[in-house]
Amino acid sequence: MTPPLLTLLNTPAVTVPQLDTPDLLLRGPLPTDLPEFTALLNDPAFYRFLGNKPQTEEEVWRRMLGQLGHWAMFGYGAWSIEEKATGRYCGSVGFFDFQRDLTPSLKGTLEAGWTLAPRLHGRGYASQVLQAALAWIEPRFPQARLTCIIDPENVASLAVARKFGFQEFARATYHNAPIVLLERARQ
Repeated sequence: MTPPLLTLLNTPAVTVPQLDTPDLLLRGPLPTDLPEFTALLNDPAFYRFLGNKPQTEEEVWRRMLGQLGHWAMFGYGAWSIEEKATGRYCGSVGFFDFQRDLTPSLKGTLEAGWTLAPRLHGRGYASQVLQAALAWIEPRFPQARLTCIIDPENVASLAVARKFGFQEFARATYHNAPIVLLERARQ
């Protein structure tokens, strides 16, 4: 059950542009996303390539605050993804500067990231949201280097990244796990 205060605060103080795809709505994170996002981050099929461990509601809440914090600090961040047919929260897509302790460093790059509920995998939704997000970010930050990191076993996500021009430039270890570092060649 959503606490009453969260219902009252269902409009973020930070303005996040809304984007539409044929099947999905990209909008700012809302407090009411918390239960669905927490459920996703406790589904092994969802988190297996995202640190391979479930997250508590507190950790998910902090993740959401960080998504909005990027918008407030940098003018970019993550969108919550809502499936138009159901109105359900189903993931996120966006750009970040996480200041990761990683070699080679991604600091100062726009690090792309996308996640979708497993129930929606295989429908082309990742391509829809990444295409919309890239079309929004590139004209606003034309000189920025676009990067992403992906678990080497996440074949589907690697295929989406390559479809949009991301190419591997290094492999590293991050949080004791192998990771592929990719960057997008400018179109």
